[in-house]
Amino acid sequence: MTEKIEAVDFFCGGGGMSYGMQKAGIKVLAGIDYEENCRETYKTNIKGAEFIKANVFDLKEKDLQSRLSLKRNDDNLLLIGCSPCQFWSIINTDKKKSKESKNLLVEFERFVRYFNPGYVVVENVPGVLRKKGESGLEAFINWLEKNKYTVHFKVHNTSEYGVPQNRKRFTLIANRVTNKELEPVKGGKKLNVRDVIGEVNGFPKISAGHKDRTNFNHSVSNISELTLRRLKKVKKNGGNRLSFANDPELQLNCFVGRDSSFKDTFGRLWWDKPSPTITTKFFSVSNGRFVHPVENRALSIREGATLQSFPKSYKFVGNSMESMARLIGNAVPPEYAKRIGQAIIKNHLTPSSV
Repeated sequence: MTEKIEAVDFFCGGGGMSYGMQKAGIKVLAGIDYEENCRETYKTNIKGAEFIKANVFDLKEKDLQSRLSLKRNDDNLLLIGCSPCQFWSIINTDKKKSKESKNLLVEFERFVRYFNPGYVVVENVPGVLRKKGESGLEAFINWLEKNKYTVHFKVHNTSEYGVPQNRKRFTLIANRVTNKELEPVKGGKKLNVRDVIGEVNGFPKISAGHKDRTNFNHSVSNISELTLRRLKKVKKNGGNRLSFANDPELQLNCFVGRDSSFKDTFGRLWWDKPSPTITTKFFSVSNGRFVHPVENRALSIREGATLQSFPKSYKFVGNSMESMARLIGNAVPPEYAKRIGQAIIKNHLTPSSV
């Protein structure tokens, strides 16, 4: 089996999965997403791939087949579905806003059933596995197994796969080209925050509110004088808001008498641990443990991207810090995507009997 694997990336976002797959050696034909703000970032970085703006609920299998000249029952075809996961996330508390994302996995399955590709990849929050009946995952896995796919599905921590971040993600890799169960490829040094950011890694010291007009985008959100006073109290390298909990001028009213709640708020990263999960709000000191290990500010846009394993050359196009952070926080870490792609390519080059 020497033909090039070709992939279609559903719910492609800013291109983290597509980029990683390309680095593994897979040809990405197209990324599909309903969000227009993904287009420029995807097209700028994912060379040779088409960006298709489409709502998957409205997209027809035959239309996609015609547009990309896809073949059915193609051993060399990979379909990827990393659907928006707000509904199944433990972080989100307002499920009404995200309800439309609930059935995206079911819609992706429709394309898998039609094309019957050699490979299928799904990446999502662990919640889709905890509620596998309700999310449609159980039925999807049953269909794959009945149709001669060998299915690997498990929650992996990306810190085990070359990403300097604790990020637990449900990952499914289905393969009908061989009878092997495929897992993302482990190996290499386990990376911590110190290995990728800081002055020694090309991130100059900056203050809150700094705006970087270059593509490096070492820009950081501004903070109030009161917040700055709070951060100055937070211990370097892993401290949290308890450092100012006993100061009546600095303590937040919502945390009075609740020292054990949301302790990561205003918390600093540790140098010698992977970062916590990079969410779409990583640029805000009040939305998690997103304060620089020693500087009195939140993470910059580029630091968040680097902790997500995007290369420094990756260009994020957006009209605000929030829009770029959303692309970064929602992305599949490219290094993790590459490890999935490597497993698929290795299997494709050395097939066994099905």
